[in-house]
Amino acid sequence: MKITEQIKQPIAYEMELFEQKFQLSMASKVALLNRITHYIVNRKGKQMRPMFVFLVAKMMNNGEVSERTYRGASVIELIHTATLVHDDVVDDSNRRRGFFSINALWKNKIAVLIGDYLLSKGLLLSIDNNDFDLLKIISVAVREMSEGELLQIEKARQLDITEDIYYDIIRQKTATLIAACCSLGAASVKPNSPDVEAMRKFGELIGMAFQIKDDLFDYGEEAIGKPTGIDIKEQKMTLPLIHVLNNCSKKEKAWLINSVKNHNKDKKRVKEVIAFVKSNGGLEYAVSKMKSFQKEALDLLHSYPESPYKSSLILMVDYVIDRKK
Repeated sequence: MKITEQIKQPIAYEMELFEQKFQLSMASKVALLNRITHYIVNRKGKQMRPMFVFLVAKMMNNGEVSERTYRGASVIELIHTATLVHDDVVDDSNRRRGFFSINALWKNKIAVLIGDYLLSKGLLLSIDNNDFDLLKIISVAVREMSEGELLQIEKARQLDITEDIYYDIIRQKTATLIAACCSLGAASVKPNSPDVEAMRKFGELIGMAFQIKDDLFDYGEEAIGKPTGIDIKEQKMTLPLIHVLNNCSKKEKAWLINSVKNHNKDKKRVKEVIAFVKSNGGLEYAVSKMKSFQKEALDLLHSYPESPYKSSLILMVDYVIDRKK
């Protein structure tokens, strides 16, 4: 059995029901809108976000979930999908998960409007049901994600990223959404309990490890759908590169910065940068940091009683680190 199927096993029923509820949450009277949202639903990814919501809720609540849990999972998926649709417009990207993106098929104007529609649907789903605590968790995540993206753009122009700034960027850009999923799961069944913050922290730590793993793919040999060296071509500062930049000679640092700034489209030069980062311990350093975030996340689960949901969350943490794409 694939590891994702194994993780899903204890929440298989909830995930099936969630898909129906999620489709209903997007419904509209406009035929064009329904056609596009139908396209989105049928091209879903691994669905890690709702999985986190249901696993945490069931671990907290003796295997039971509530209607609030379904709404929380739907809201996070609506808002996450909205950000992806907008991202594809911003990045001028024609593909998403191997399929055509919304902007490629229906052009930018419609894609932006679809993103806005999904965002408003998510907000209204919470407001109409008085889930204001859940809405706050999600709204904070959206704010953080926007700030993280802008911080990354600002720093990429100067290439002056320290390791601390890098952690700030990935905490806001990537980890905050997984943190929101886990705290939503807890809040949906145990509102205002200390578990809500504990699970937020748990999700944040997994998100940090997840992003560092993504950084490592830039230096990998395997084809994972993301070309090797793409982060360098896009002038994104990743942990292996930051570590080497901060620990090499002045001359080497100048060469590295010049390569990323002015020769990032030169395939030969990009290969040289990758080789330099590898030979100077950048990858080993990033792996050790990723594993320390993983360990911290797992430590947070120790205090919870054994259950199939806890086992699946442990599997999920390991999957984040061991995944091949």
